Amino acid sequence: MLVGATATGKTAVAQRLAGELNAVILSADSMLVYRGLDIGTAKPTAAERGHIRYGGLDLVNPDEEFHVAAWIEHARGFLATARAADQPVIIVGGTGLYVKCLLTGLTAQPAADPAWRATAVKMSRAELQEKLQQLDPVRYAALTESDRQNPRRLIRALELAREVPSLGKSDGSDFQASEEEAVSGQPSAVSRTIVGLRLPPALLAERIRTRVQLMFAQGLLAEARRLREKFPQLSATARQAIGYAEAFAVLGGECTAAAACEKIAVRTRQLAKRQMTWFRHQASTAWVEADGDAAQRVREFWSTHGPTPLAY
Repeated sequence: MLVGATATGKTAVAQRLAGELNAVILSADSMLVYRGLDIGTAKPTAAERGHIRYGGLDLVNPDEEFHVAAWIEHARGFLATARAADQPVIIVGGTGLYVKCLLTGLTAQPAADPAWRATAVKMSRAELQEKLQQLDPVRYAALTESDRQNPRRLIRALELAREVPSLGKSDGSDFQASEEEAVSGQPSAVSRTIVGLRLPPALLAERIRTRVQLMFAQGLLAEARRLREKFPQLSATARQAIGYAEAFAVLGGECTAAAACEKIAVRTRQLAKRQMTWFRHQASTAWVEADGDAAQRVREFWSTHGPTPLAY
């Protein structure tokens, strides 16, 4: 398993090692599941996929809802096929929830209550915060500051609190990931057979800036235009994909391409910081510097420690 923040070069390392090991690749990235969101998500290109079989890509249209349980079902099928063919699988990605579910399993959570949600969405952020503090102060205290400012996360926290009160035991892990579903297991219960790529912050910021510029050069605006024409309303999760809201704003004359580039770079750096925080605190990760020798060091680590134990 290979994890790490966005723009650390995970795909390139996985591609190289898959070729060397005759392996297939399972993407653990919640945005790569959407068809048509290619350039803005840095999805492996058709050329890259020409010689390596990938799982986890292009599973649904971007106007469809998609949750972690559906991804796990796809992953289980992909893993079973690879095992039957006696092929190694390289799991690569930065979505902590997907990674943790593969390692510790997925616990069923209360389904959304449409009637209650219809009322909740009309509440202000302050009202949601106050209600959660009254109902489950421990769960509220476990939320990150960004989650406390996010009405969608507050609503889901309230749903969980209404059905599964924490009784003083919540560790907040069900709100650390980019999806709404919670996972079983406890933080730091992951084997050290997880390898993560990392870069110094300044170098990572420069890589992110270069990547964003390349996305515009490759046709991000044209891709966004096609998406808007084909899918006028993206799903709630697809709308979170960094780069597309900014591209839509440029197409609508709301901002310049230069301003959009800067905003995308800022959001991407923020995402990278959250990802690194997650992998530091929610998994026991062995870190490898993402330089020219990264692939070799990752391979050596796998050879020494063996494959990552999975829940499926």
